Amino acid sequence: MSKPCQRNSAKVPKWRCAVAAREGARYHRRLPLSSATLSDAARLAAYAIFLASYLVFALGKFPGMKIDRPGAAVIGAVLMVALRAVRPADALHFIDFGTIVLLFSMMLLVANLHLAGFFDWVTEGVVARIHPRQLLPTVIFLSGVLSAFFVNDIICLVMAPFALNAARRMALKPMPYLLAVATASNIGSVATITGNPQNMLIGSFSNIRYVDFLLHLGPVALVGLLLDWLVLWLLCTRGETRRSQMGIPAQTAPADHRALVKPAVVIALVLAGFLAGLPPAQTAAVGAAAMLITRTREPRLVYDEIDWGLLVFFVGLFLIVGAGENIGLTDRLLRFGELLNLQSSVVFTGVTAALSNVVSNVPAVMLLKSLVPRFANPHEGWLVLAMASTLAGNLTITGSVANIIVVERARPEVEISFTQYARVGVPVTLLTLTFGWLWLTVIR
Repeated sequence: MSKPCQRNSAKVPKWRCAVAAREGARYHRRLPLSSATLSDAARLAAYAIFLASYLVFALGKFPGMKIDRPGAAVIGAVLMVALRAVRPADALHFIDFGTIVLLFSMMLLVANLHLAGFFDWVTEGVVARIHPRQLLPTVIFLSGVLSAFFVNDIICLVMAPFALNAARRMALKPMPYLLAVATASNIGSVATITGNPQNMLIGSFSNIRYVDFLLHLGPVALVGLLLDWLVLWLLCTRGETRRSQMGIPAQTAPADHRALVKPAVVIALVLAGFLAGLPPAQTAAVGAAAMLITRTREPRLVYDEIDWGLLVFFVGLFLIVGAGENIGLTDRLLRFGELLNLQSSVVFTGVTAALSNVVSNVPAVMLLKSLVPRFANPHEGWLVLAMASTLAGNLTITGSVANIIVVERARPEVEISFTQYARVGVPVTLLTLTFGWLWLTVIR
């Protein structure tokens, strides 16, 4: 841009040349840092930090210390910047603010729905109207549909108490219904970009439109919920009998319908914006801002509902993976991917599912995102990554944050062991992954 300014200085205004010079300088500052600029010691230290961070992501905490996943992400990011694996001036360049804004905005929207009593109203209405035999499909499809349009982790916070309460009132054992919440929320969330954090990442990196994503993966979610129902019925509730003749009678609390009007209208408009093809992050942000304009609700109550640890985790993870790109880890991963033939959808499905259970789905997506743009069919690759990383979360209790939320919310009333969960999670995961792979292979 500077050469035309020099050649045509009489025709081009000086201010345009100045702007071009600044933009050129900014572009060069954003160029990835070459691993050759780091000393061997600094490069080895960066490798060690990267591996240690992913070890914590896999284990949930650093052995012998009280460092959880968000803490490890912050520590790893700070050390990467200190080692100059990420230049301070480039740090913001590696953070995908669209994903952060979308996740934060969806949390705000769901928080307002929760505080307005929407989920309590749904709970009371459902429990008062269904037969005990209908509770399992009700829990599965309610969890799945809500998770499809809202973040599944947040839905689990609401649906786990619902399952406990409903089972208690109907004198049923709560275990199958808690497992239904965990598995169905993961399966339902595969349908849309806003279903879970890893889909938000993929939506941002791939630029796949909301409706396109829904049309391809919505059927996977629907059939997956049916398969989930079949497995849970066969293994848990087929011969179930009520623990007593009468359960606890329903106590329908009066709902303040006026408090539900504004959240319902805003949510409906946001979802309409998604389906109309508007940018998800901007659409959700406008809806969240509208919900914060209030004369009645204390903002602090809304902020208390936000999972700040998850947002911090994302920011740190962006910087750690950015540093991994700078020090050459991405190139090594690309070469390894070529050896495994990851462009084969069945291989990529298996590798994604395995990695998602080793280090959790969000870090797995961040690690694999650099491979997909180089595939012969990147569109299919992004969809396979979203499908496999999400459905793989049902394999074990630690496979997704949603599972852990359900297990923790059920305590101390119900203890769900690793074996009890795996008895349902393994067949559900294998069946849904197989169908997801077959579906995406057929419609590509």
